[in-house]
Amino acid sequence: MAYLKVAFGFLVTAFLSATVSLAHPGLGFGWGGVGAPGGQSGAPSYGLFPQFYQFSCPQAEDIVMSVLEKAIAKEPRMAASLLRLHFHDCFVQGCDASILLDNSATIVSEKNSLPNRNSVRGFEVIDEIKAKLEEACPQTVSCADILAMAARGSTVLSGGPSWELPLGRRDSKTASLSTSNNNIPPPNSTLQNLITLFQRQGLDEVDLVALSGGHTIGVARCATFKQRLYNQNGNNLPDQTLERTYYYGLKSVCPKSGGDNNISPLDFGSPVKFDNLYFKLILWGKGLLNSDEVLLTGNFGNTMELVKAYAKDENLFFKQFAKSMIKMGHISPLTGFNGEVRKNCRLVN
Repeated sequence: MAYLKVAFGFLVTAFLSATVSLAHPGLGFGWGGVGAPGGQSGAPSYGLFPQFYQFSCPQAEDIVMSVLEKAIAKEPRMAASLLRLHFHDCFVQGCDASILLDNSATIVSEKNSLPNRNSVRGFEVIDEIKAKLEEACPQTVSCADILAMAARGSTVLSGGPSWELPLGRRDSKTASLSTSNNNIPPPNSTLQNLITLFQRQGLDEVDLVALSGGHTIGVARCATFKQRLYNQNGNNLPDQTLERTYYYGLKSVCPKSGGDNNISPLDFGSPVKFDNLYFKLILWGKGLLNSDEVLLTGNFGNTMELVKAYAKDENLFFKQFAKSMIKMGHISPLTGFNGEVRKNCRLVN
């Protein structure tokens, strides 16, 4: 009789496990992965993997791309904004869509942090993707995965590389304004500071330089580079590494007082095309932000050699950018039964 009870218990457990695995492909067994939490002996490993929505929402990526195509055709700059959203999300609590949460009784939004205020954008595009996915596959595709898919899609639609994207992230029920203020690299960073902030996320110098190449598209506000034009070292003088004609052009866009929200392209040669011109511009003294320039002149580590290598070989840059994006997308994801799948990306359920 005891044997029958044990056998029956095993069958029930097996049935429940199979049911859970079907409802959430990959939650079951043997799906290990980089960044999978836990790692305790005998504990199931909930990793990320590209086929996560293969059965539960096979049309997910097509839906994401259809919205992106329209949004980026209407405003090419949106591609850079969506790429940046994923980056600013992952560097705070991991890739958990905490950046999308609005202020509420329980949430102090990351949208008001110094790196994000008056600057992060693209939330309406994410809302539209989420609404269409909820219609097709209710409460299945997480906002964190939408951000990851939107970042890849934006890169591809701007002429950049594609990559096989591991999926299965879940959404946080919390946000952290203070971590957003402390973990996202500021535009006036020194090279040592950049390397430290990337290392905090498990990313190395190669990842730093490759991911900085995302600045091949997009714009920056005058407030982020004003110091370089007027008072780089506290001596009321400009940054001597700036090429002269480029410097005078920037001054016309960014006056000494006021104009903080005026914008300038990060890569003025091809501001909406994902290419390696960003690295060539740095070599020519035409990198916009201090955090771009120090990759060449920071006298620390191997970043100078990497800038030169990517300036010379676009294919090398594309391959490493894809690898580093996958690595960044694995920063502390919520998986398995952690977190939730939000119905509305701006609110916890």
